[in-house]
Amino acid sequence: MAGELLNVKQASNFVSNYLNRKVTTSNISYLIQYGRVEKIGENGNVQVSKKDLLGYYGNSYHFNRKQEWKNKLGGDLNWALSFDQYREAETTKHVHRLHPYKGKFIPQLVEYFLDNHTDNFKKEVYFNKEDIILDPFCGSGTTLVQCSELGMHAIGIDVSAFNSFISNVKLAQCDFENLGIEINQITQLLSEFIKNSNITKFESELARELYIFNNNFFPSPEYRYKVRQGKIKEWLYSKEKEKLFLNIYQKLINKYNIKLKQDKSENFLDKWYLQNVREEINFVFNLVKKIKNVRSKMIAGIILSRTIRSCRATTHADLATLKEPIIAPYYCSKHGKTCKPLFSILTWWKRYGSDTINRLIQFSKLKTNTQQICLTGDSKNIDILKKLEKHNRPLTDLVKQKKIRGIFSSPPYIGLIDYHEQHAYAYDLFGFKRNDEAEIGPLFRGQGKEARESYVKGIADVLNNCKKYMADDYDVFLVANDKYGLYPTIAKNANMQITNQFRRPVLNRTEKDKSPYSEIIFHLKPKT
Repeated sequence: MAGELLNVKQASNFVSNYLNRKVTTSNISYLIQYGRVEKIGENGNVQVSKKDLLGYYGNSYHFNRKQEWKNKLGGDLNWALSFDQYREAETTKHVHRLHPYKGKFIPQLVEYFLDNHTDNFKKEVYFNKEDIILDPFCGSGTTLVQCSELGMHAIGIDVSAFNSFISNVKLAQCDFENLGIEINQITQLLSEFIKNSNITKFESELARELYIFNNNFFPSPEYRYKVRQGKIKEWLYSKEKEKLFLNIYQKLINKYNIKLKQDKSENFLDKWYLQNVREEINFVFNLVKKIKNVRSKMIAGIILSRTIRSCRATTHADLATLKEPIIAPYYCSKHGKTCKPLFSILTWWKRYGSDTINRLIQFSKLKTNTQQICLTGDSKNIDILKKLEKHNRPLTDLVKQKKIRGIFSSPPYIGLIDYHEQHAYAYDLFGFKRNDEAEIGPLFRGQGKEARESYVKGIADVLNNCKKYMADDYDVFLVANDKYGLYPTIAKNANMQITNQFRRPVLNRTEKDKSPYSEIIFHLKPKT
């Protein structure tokens, strides 16, 4: 019966059978927590109705999206390449979640084209073990990491020094004992540093006040369920309560003499971090610089970068795309309650320190005895052999001996992302040299006629430069959202031909826009 009540485990099994795919108890708990289905009962005896579950999964976007997307994007959409059978933990496995990065593709997409399987869509094997793969738009290193798993050598190139840093940290050999000692020592010293300020007492009392306030005015999950049912006008109600809590907040600020804003706002670190957070960042950074083991220092740097990205003075809803700095508690549409900016980095530093070490250990068990590296440079004109020789002689010799077998890469999508600016906090902190002007198709240049012409020339220049180091019968795979139809011209200008196109839906996007969206994997070969 549709009105039958199920506990969380029963609901998980019921929906899994209904959809013929795995739906976990965590998925059901999420629906309850965020008011998608009504919570019936209390802790220890929480239930949901079959009717609510059928209403969500049977009629929702989630269940019907395959047909809906094909209707909107075209019947040639290859749903097998959506990889919708994989949970987020699998698409962000081990080091692929070592640091946030806008615009990265999932590792399963790389595996699909690089490994030795065939199916109804991929009818031949393109690459083999010990081949050398090139990614001239390396980003956060997804292709390089998967090459390591698959027993292939790989070279990445990125114009962003910080992107190269992320990639090489993922690939680095690590002394885990030394790394653990260094991270624990920094954690202890940071904890002692914080004890000397009022921030711990202030945050403790603020957390208590928020707990009481949210229980009174935003009880979970009842409040969110009523909002979704239209029984509460979220915007009006939340604005009224937000003002109410500001009075409590201001009293605590005065009581503990908390300084919120920094004295200057010259760069990203000045503008987007509260005073106390900035002091802690500087404190930890000075400790990281003192680490003697170079690889441990690099990894600690990535942990700090990931930490400070999570500690920017912004709302939870705007973490991916910043709007205005936040210095006071605010109504959070993402969590359906009053949330606060962060006043300390300690919690995130501890969490990411442990998580990073665990992820690196997981990946260390999957690595093969092959060579991978990301070079910092402009793919349009970099001398790959000359640059590579300075950093990895064995891989240089391999390239000279057998040449690069092919490319798997995702070039920038025109006018979508400023690749340096998305990590402005890291450039400010670490002092990496920025090279924004060399970016191809950045957001700041837009998507107009001139920008499109520049994009075509840039991508073609990259392919023409890279061809010099590639085998005669190369295979090039480029992942792109070609809404302006630029890639046939790019192929022509690079003296290549598009031999196949694989069109896939992109299901999990960082941005709030969840409308149907697809990308094409272009297969290019030498023009005959």
